[in-house]
Amino acid sequence: MHSTFQQLYLLLLLLLPCVVQGGLFGLGGGGGSGGHPYSLGVRDSLMIAHSFHNNPSFGPAGGMHGATYTCDVEFSSLSLVPSTNWVIDIGAASTILSSVLAKYNLQNLDEVFSDGTLTTTEFMAQQIFKDLKEELQKRNVGFKGTICVKLWESHKAWASFVGSV
Repeated sequence: MHSTFQQLYLLLLLLLPCVVQGGLFGLGGGGGSGGHPYSLGVRDSLMIAHSFHNNPSFGPAGGMHGATYTCDVEFSSLSLVPSTNWVIDIGAASTILSSVLAKYNLQNLDEVFSDGTLTTTEFMAQQIFKDLKEELQKRNVGFKGTICVKLWESHKAWASFVGSV
C-alpha cells in the first residue's frame, strides 16, 4: 500500500507533462502550446477507414477498420495581434481546419497514402499539422506561433503533434 505522499507524488508525475504541455488534459492553464501565454482552440471531426496492412504489431486493428476522430487544434502565440487583440481569427481557423480535414473525411487512408504508410493516429496528427501550416501560409493568415493538433480516437485515447509556424 502506498502512503498518501507516494500517491500524491505519483499523481504529480503523471499530470506534470499535461500541465506543462498546454494545461491539464489540454484544457488550458499551462500557458498554451509550447509555453505561449495566448491560445485559441477550434474543433472538428472526421470519419476515416484504414488498415495497418496486416502488420502483426497492431493485432486485430491490422486489418481494415473505421474510426471517427475528433480533432482539436490549439493555436498559441507569445502575443496578440495588436489591431484585433486575437491570436488568430476564429472563423479563419475553423475554415482552414475544416478544409484540411475534408481531404481525409470519408476516405480510405490506405488509398490516400498509397505508399503503404501506417496511418496511426500519431502520424495523422503530424500530417494534419503539416497541412494546416501549408494552408495558413497559402492563405496568408499571418499567424505566428505554435500549433498543437490533438486527434482523439475516443474519450479515452488521443495522440498529438506540436510544431511551430
